[in-house]
Amino acid sequence: MRFSTQLLLWQLASVIAVVGVCTAVFTWLGVQQLRAEAESASLSIARTVAADGDVRALVARYSADPGTPAADALRGGDLETLAAGVERSTGALFVVITDDHGIRLAHPDPARLGEEVSTSYADALAGRENVAWESGTLGESARAKVPVYGPGTTTPVGEVSVGFARASVFDDLPPLLIGVGVAALLALGIGALVAFFVRRRLERLTLGVQPEELAALVQNQAAVLDGAGEGVVAYTVDGHITVANTAARRLLGLGDIVGRGIRDLDLPADLVAAMGVESARDADAPIVLGDHVVFVDARRVSRAGRDLGVVVVIRDRTDVVRLSERLESVATMTNALRAQRHEFANRLHVAAGLIDARRVTDARAYLDEVLEVSRASPAEGDVAGVDEPFLRSLLEALSVDAAERGVRLHVGERSLVLGQVAAPEDVATVLGNLVDNAIRAAIAAPEPRWVDVELLDDGDTLVVTVADSGGGVADAASLFDRLPGVPDVVVGDDVHGHGIGLPLARDIARRFGGDLWLVEPGGGGSGAVFTARMPRTMAAGASGGVSYEQAEGDAP
Repeated sequence: MRFSTQLLLWQLASVIAVVGVCTAVFTWLGVQQLRAEAESASLSIARTVAADGDVRALVARYSADPGTPAADALRGGDLETLAAGVERSTGALFVVITDDHGIRLAHPDPARLGEEVSTSYADALAGRENVAWESGTLGESARAKVPVYGPGTTTPVGEVSVGFARASVFDDLPPLLIGVGVAALLALGIGALVAFFVRRRLERLTLGVQPEELAALVQNQAAVLDGAGEGVVAYTVDGHITVANTAARRLLGLGDIVGRGIRDLDLPADLVAAMGVESARDADAPIVLGDHVVFVDARRVSRAGRDLGVVVVIRDRTDVVRLSERLESVATMTNALRAQRHEFANRLHVAAGLIDARRVTDARAYLDEVLEVSRASPAEGDVAGVDEPFLRSLLEALSVDAAERGVRLHVGERSLVLGQVAAPEDVATVLGNLVDNAIRAAIAAPEPRWVDVELLDDGDTLVVTVADSGGGVADAASLFDRLPGVPDVVVGDDVHGHGIGLPLARDIARRFGGDLWLVEPGGGGSGAVFTARMPRTMAAGASGGVSYEQAEGDAP
């Protein structure tokens, strides 16, 4: 059974119980009120009759007579006539007058005259009034007994007993019960109607989800939101955040944001736009958020035709992007090794051909030449200044890859690296990204196509400067914008600032306390020049380092 139905039944049961109790209480109070009214009326009538002067005189005279008065003498007497008149005028069941021996001097049944009453008259003769429900010769009644005092004395000489029959007392009870019943039914109807509307309101507020289902939803939400590595933010149609899991707060760099307006948060404009504040949409552009590269997907949520707001999923793809950048460096080295293997195989074929032709002297000279060439660096320029094995290998691989793509990679004469790379992955990402962009730019430009790289270290800081022969940067202001993807074929100026390579490289440099900037945008026949400064990426060599103030001085 649905909880809303159970709630309705419980509310109806509660209303019925309350109405039943109230009905019983009101009925009991009504009965008690009717009983009290009958007792009060009988007492008042009895007092009035007992205070009548004629009654007092006649009762005193009968009490003074030592004998028992005869019934025939009492019939039609003054006392009986007076009592009958009172009965008729008040509707009483009986008005009985007795002497001090309890002998009936007046009674509705003439046959009972001259007989002793069936109930006690001791209290009246003792001067006490008594009101009670008793059963006598005329049945059960509410009766009052009042003493009759002799004229001019305070000595009781008899009693007056007035009673009202039970049936006459409760004549007003049926209308009372009908009124109480109607009120009870009306209250029950109102309670049922309220319970019904409460149920409808509850289902509307919970969108038809029952409380037991809500408990399961809360458990599932906690498991999903906190168990997933992705950030989840939900906000209403008016922009107030209702859900924000731990991953979302970590990625946004904010504390508890539930209940706050999304427009009130200090978030980048591109992130706010991607989160769909104005209208939810799919975000196809990566966003660099602090040290993270994220993709944002915002979707509107509705149920039963009601707009519930927007749910935003923030996917952290920093590790994937960094891995892809590093894989590009690995791919570059792999291509270099493939090219070297192919060249080496060709040279072996030449040597084998010379030997087969029995030209041993020529074969020996050719092998000596190959050996001499293999000792030289594939990269042109003063590579001797770069003693660091990792950088030297990376430059040689990049040089081979550039040569296959028709670009000459040149290492500047002022390059000098005497230390050892302490963060090879991050250095490879930054250097490889700059060189790859430079190669793309050079390919898009007419010959000669070249890329110039200079490296300097100073203590734990590495400074990298990369220049190319491309067409330069057309829009330096949006150079580090996160645009959707890098084109497979470079056309015109579609080289620098597309994708997330440059923003990621800059964020890596900044994470180490340095920076990456555009030194010269180029254009008009000259290419762009980039410089990256990365502290804490080198283990200092014995030379104590070389100054890079000139390179750093070009920073904006």
